[in-house]
Amino acid sequence: MRRLWLLFSQTVTVLLAVWFVVITLKPEWLQSGNHWGGMQVFEAPASVASSTSVGSLSGAAKKASASVVSINTTRKADLPDRAKDPWFRYFFGDQDESSAQMGLGSGVIVSPEGFILTNNHVVEGADEINVVLNDGRRTTAKLVGTDPETDLAVLKIKLDKLPVMVMNSSDQTQVGDIVLAIGNPFGVGQTVTSGIVSALGRNQLGINTFENFIQTDAAINPGNSGGALVDVQGNLLGINTAIYSRSGGSMGIGFAIPVSTARQVLEGIVKEGQVVRGWIGVEPTDMTADLAKTFNVQRDNGVIITGVLQSGPAFKAGVRPGDLMLAVEGHPVQTVSELLAQVSALKPGAQASLRVLRRSDELVLTVTPAQRPKAKTAPR
Repeated sequence: MRRLWLLFSQTVTVLLAVWFVVITLKPEWLQSGNHWGGMQVFEAPASVASSTSVGSLSGAAKKASASVVSINTTRKADLPDRAKDPWFRYFFGDQDESSAQMGLGSGVIVSPEGFILTNNHVVEGADEINVVLNDGRRTTAKLVGTDPETDLAVLKIKLDKLPVMVMNSSDQTQVGDIVLAIGNPFGVGQTVTSGIVSALGRNQLGINTFENFIQTDAAINPGNSGGALVDVQGNLLGINTAIYSRSGGSMGIGFAIPVSTARQVLEGIVKEGQVVRGWIGVEPTDMTADLAKTFNVQRDNGVIITGVLQSGPAFKAGVRPGDLMLAVEGHPVQTVSELLAQVSALKPGAQASLRVLRRSDELVLTVTPAQRPKAKTAPR
């Protein structure tokens, strides 16, 4: 009996030692992974994704910081065409063709293959993109693709043993949850700030076409763009993208693109080179009392269609100016942002249903969405 007890205790001791080594050196082995076109990303189990801890946040900061990189961009100076004209040079002198504009931002390593998420405005127009890892390694990055309408971009680097940030797979983020913002503000070096989730689903800010921001009071400053917003487990919640400021510095109102949107953009760019969205060709406006009176609609909320592109998908489906959009594929819509989100989720070429109110009659129309035209640049 004593021998069996010794054997049992030794087995338990060995297993605990192995578990401790794995969770300390290779925590990603305990996470679930998704593969998209040869790319693997790690996702935290939903049961622990939004849990919180009491006391120091050093564990979460240490875990997440290794995956956050600094991004330095170089853009050649735009010289006027007449800069080489002899008369221009006589009056204005030789122009410096070697001068370049420098840019600064942050990014997050999200795959062992070297894929990095950052903001489109960080790398837009860059001729050269250099990445500096937290462990001091430096390398040049390749731009894989951009999505100006969400202000996201995907880069790729070629280095071994990359620290990968685990994506929070839970949609249970709540106002009041503790979060950390990690990036390289003002180029001073990697910095971690803490705060809480101040609001969810912020939209109509005029920052991006598709807006569903996480608002936080964790300090975010210029240079943090493209960095990580993480939970107390060190898992990725969002990509920091903008601040509200009258001085250029943090005023306690920062915005991050949620990881659900970032994951969709990452998958689309890696698999297809772009994000494919549905489009039906309408001009929607949030309903007001004046619009309700103008279009003789007996409701003062919802989304009124004020314009329909002739020969577009919605026009062919029977949608007309003055229709009140109620639902897309059974999903109710109350705001323009909700309508944009539902329509963009439609698969181009596949039929979908629209429920509209025309005066006092509810109609169900069948539309075949087209692919959304590529945006040039999102408003900033």
